Amino acid sequence: MTPPRSRRFLSVRVAHVRATRLAVALALAFTAACTGGGADGGTERGASAGAAAGSAADSRHIFVASGRDVTGKGGIRQQLIDDWNADQKKEAGDDAYRAHLVELSGSADQQRSQLLGALQSGSARYDVLNLDVTWIPEFAAAGLIGTLDESLIDDDVIASVGSTARWNQDLYAAPFNSDVGLLYYRPDYLEEAGLRDPDLSEGVETWSELEEVIDVVNSRKPRKYEKGWTTQLESYEGRTVNAIEAFASADNGPALTDGEGRYTGTVQGLENGVTELRTRTADPLTLPDADTSDEAESLSDFAAGRTAFLRHWPYAYGALHQIFEAGQLGVMPLPGKAVLGGQNLAVARSSGHAEVAEDLIRFLTGPKSQCRLLQAGFAATRESAYDEGADTCKEKSDNGAPTEGSGESTDRMPRDDQGRPAYASRTLLTALKNAAQRPRTPHYGAFTHALITALGPLFSDSPPNDRQLAEALDKALREALPTADRRWID
Repeated sequence: MTPPRSRRFLSVRVAHVRATRLAVALALAFTAACTGGGADGGTERGASAGAAAGSAADSRHIFVASGRDVTGKGGIRQQLIDDWNADQKKEAGDDAYRAHLVELSGSADQQRSQLLGALQSGSARYDVLNLDVTWIPEFAAAGLIGTLDESLIDDDVIASVGSTARWNQDLYAAPFNSDVGLLYYRPDYLEEAGLRDPDLSEGVETWSELEEVIDVVNSRKPRKYEKGWTTQLESYEGRTVNAIEAFASADNGPALTDGEGRYTGTVQGLENGVTELRTRTADPLTLPDADTSDEAESLSDFAAGRTAFLRHWPYAYGALHQIFEAGQLGVMPLPGKAVLGGQNLAVARSSGHAEVAEDLIRFLTGPKSQCRLLQAGFAATRESAYDEGADTCKEKSDNGAPTEGSGESTDRMPRDDQGRPAYASRTLLTALKNAAQRPRTPHYGAFTHALITALGPLFSDSPPNDRQLAEALDKALREALPTADRRWID
């Protein structure tokens, strides 16, 4: 039996720490919102925006349903839509179509439920949907989105990213902005611990190599330092992402679904994955608070100096550079496999303006728009956006990158001469190309719930052994997903 995980805090301290971490995280989030307002403040929010979409369905208005933009109010998504509107106005004058961004409130799960309910009931007439990459199979299989012109995915789109836009070989979406797990680290901590070369920007290829680095830091702990790394292991999608990264990196790690979304895992494959996940999250390496942390809390723990490493997403690059000094922050690809995230743009099958909606998607996913998204801190979906030898992104936008004659910028994110995050061309692009996908299935909601629940005992005080966890997980996934010998009728 595996020894119990150490718990070092009482419930009163948990409440205090959570409140402190949340305050720090909110400050980071506001700092990260480095973009200015949109041209006309055209963002609409919530249910009232949905009602407006319904009443305007037959007019020359296009409604884009999306989650909240992490670059802030009037952020880069709104700016790009404003640019499309301006182009339409130039070409057609008073007859021009006009796009409106509708930001849905709540968590990703709540946004998914809002969209499913609105589309299935017809209560809101959205035209373009900004969908999480894991939702594409579900929305496509349910007939809620239509197929798109194949020319939207050309050779410039990163292959791993482009594959997230398909279901059953058909193209149902176009990648808008991508996302991938990265490993942030403290070079100053590594130097203080006596590491010969504290620059890890070229990457640490395996988890075993990372453990060796953490062992060095543990032997000469810097001030404020507690454990090697932190991540997102709370009972939500963050736990799923960390588990899939461990499973995909394990020897003979399980392929959990086939091309039709059916469960194909085995107990032995799952056991290999659980063993890898347990190794990564073991108490000697991992901050105990990671078990109850999400993105905001893990970010603030790392910012407070409690760990030397942090698994997080690209948007943290800009936020962390607002508080760390030069030489205090580095980033590299995650050892082993990292998981793809991001959003894809699809056309609602119920849209009365499908052709115009597809034209808007073509604009938002084109080379110029992708450059601006990358300058704003998102992970662009096109390789040309990262090309150091081209002038693809030479025109800098107002999303935080300094422009000529603009005076001193408050933006502290390191950038190249085209305004892109300095790490993008090497680190971020490499991570995107090598990333793994979460299982592709129309039943992803059931899959992730089963995975999160079945792995919960691993983070308890008395966790079962790897075989027991694997058997429980196998049973849960067989109940949650169709299998080769058991098809479902939706």
